[in-house]
Amino acid sequence: MKLYSLSVHYKGATKANLLKAAYELSSFSFFQKSSIQEFMSFTSALIVERTTVGTRASVKEQEYLCHVYVRNDNLGAVVIADTEYPQRVCFTLLDKNPREADAMSKVQAELDDTKIILHKTMESLLERGEKLDDLVAKSEHLGTQSKAFYKTARKQNSCCEIM
Repeated sequence: MKLYSLSVHYKGATKANLLKAAYELSSFSFFQKSSIQEFMSFTSALIVERTTVGTRASVKEQEYLCHVYVRNDNLGAVVIADTEYPQRVCFTLLDKNPREADAMSKVQAELDDTKIILHKTMESLLERGEKLDDLVAKSEHLGTQSKAFYKTARKQNSCCEIM
């Protein structure tokens, strides 16, 4: 039971473009590795090109089973494994959201979301602080004006005494 290749392709109008691939070729000899990797790259691209959007399929090629899933957004993934590797496990791997597949990616995504929220909160606090500074300045100005009004009113009222 062995998994040899996992690749992600973008299915264009005429051909599939390889975005990322990972290979596990330790069971092959040094002289075979490059040709096996080339075979797997070519087969993966060919299978993605021939698979309709929104479907999944399994194709037997020589002693390998190729499992493919092309999403509705033209993103396709291919797993190449031996015939003993369970098909259900392959499609579970292909269906997974990458952020949920890896615990570190999930934690990093949560940290990124928290950082964005924190930045927004800090911005709103700074805006509030600026508004508070404006209010303090206006209240000081209002206090100065009220003292001036009080002094003026006292001067004017001091000349007129009530009997």
